[in-house]
Amino acid sequence: MTLRDMSTITENQADIIDTFSFFEDWTERYQMLISMGQKLTFPTEKQIDAYLVKGCQSQVWFDAWYENGVMHYQGISDSTIVSGLLAVLLKVYNHQPPQAIVDTPADFIRDIGFENHLSPTRKNGLAAMLTTLKQRAKDVLNAP
Repeated sequence: MTLRDMSTITENQADIIDTFSFFEDWTERYQMLISMGQKLTFPTEKQIDAYLVKGCQSQVWFDAWYENGVMHYQGISDSTIVSGLLAVLLKVYNHQPPQAIVDTPADFIRDIGFENHLSPTRKNGLAAMLTTLKQRAKDVLNAP
């Protein structure tokens, strides 16, 4: 797969918005989140403090690396809803160039309605995961 074969962040955001817009009821949207989160995998040997995302009430383990011009992300949570939120972020930002990750605002979070339908602790966790994801891309851009 080459960079030209991959969707852009903006296309991924539109796809996620379309997916969630299909469901009128928030119970169905939560079911979709849970389903997406259940598909995440993360090595058990990395489920240690060194990989924990700070600022999340749930435990969220996260790893990122840069390879072949794009960022690669992987993670999981002990909470099914939070794993689903992480899965949404990974669907949008995984396998994207670091500059695009840093430059593209996460407007899709508002457009889906997460800001109005998540508890304050889940909103904080989502923000912490997004900040961590973008910071790892910034770290690559700032590396010597």
